[in-house]
Amino acid sequence: MNIDFLTKNDLLIYKEELLAEIRSLNASQPRKQEVLRSADVRQILSCSHATLQNLRITGALKPTKIGGTWYYSAEEVYSQLPKMNASN
Repeated sequence: MNIDFLTKNDLLIYKEELLAEIRSLNASQPRKQEVLRSADVRQILSCSHATLQNLRITGALKPTKIGGTWYYSAEEVYSQLPKMNASN
């Protein structure tokens, strides 16, 4: 029967290898993008349905329509906040 002993140094090396592997896996996977529905966007931007539609038409916001529901990128919506506040 063969018995192997692990030293503290062995565990530290394993830890570093494991963390490096986890970091490489996290870097290779795309981040989940937060999406908002129209009602949420109207509330955040304090705008009407018509204004939101105009933002879609002009291309200021580029939503995705899935099953009759518009979904907006939260990042895009929050980038519109300064522009909307300036026009109010």
